[in-house]
Amino acid sequence: MHGLINRAIQAFVTDTYGADRWKSVMDLAGLGFVEFEAMLMYPDDQSFKVLAAMETVLDRPLAEMLEDMGTFLVSNPQAEALRRLLRFGGVDYVEFLYSLDDLPDRARLAVADLHLPTLELIEQAPGQFELICAQGLPGYSNVMMGILRAMADDYGDLVILDHAGIRDDADIISITHVESQFAEGRSFSLGAHSL
Repeated sequence: MHGLINRAIQAFVTDTYGADRWKSVMDLAGLGFVEFEAMLMYPDDQSFKVLAAMETVLDRPLAEMLEDMGTFLVSNPQAEALRRLLRFGGVDYVEFLYSLDDLPDRARLAVADLHLPTLELIEQAPGQFELICAQGLPGYSNVMMGILRAMADDYGDLVILDHAGIRDDADIISITHVESQFAEGRSFSLGAHSL
């Protein structure tokens, strides 16, 4: 698994639960190191051991933690680059949803060897969508659920999200877009920031 993914897990646990809990996770995982390097590749089994250790050490269901991690990746100032990548997908939340089909390719433009599972958005009715998350990364749909929730807040929109099950070996997220500009969203400028 790509080091950026493992590094995101590390940042989430360290920032949310503290460095001591992260060390306990890594000790239980038994990998012989404590920190991941962002640009290295790691065997998948190492990442699976870390996820299993997280569930044990932090005593929370993994699906819940991964959803929280998705929210963390959008809302944490340390992950501003990911938020910008996502916001470039559209000027409003619905445009952002339609841009998700291209997200794996956009991620690969930023990091050539980062391969995310495919996403497909299907509009069922006005304001009703399904996001099909292909298999490939454990908990990918949970992380996407957190990202979708955080991006709705970022745009100031009201949405209802639900895991709608599995179809053809893909996880389905049901999205109901209730209202645009329900609350004040976070400011965002397409231009680069100057110092």
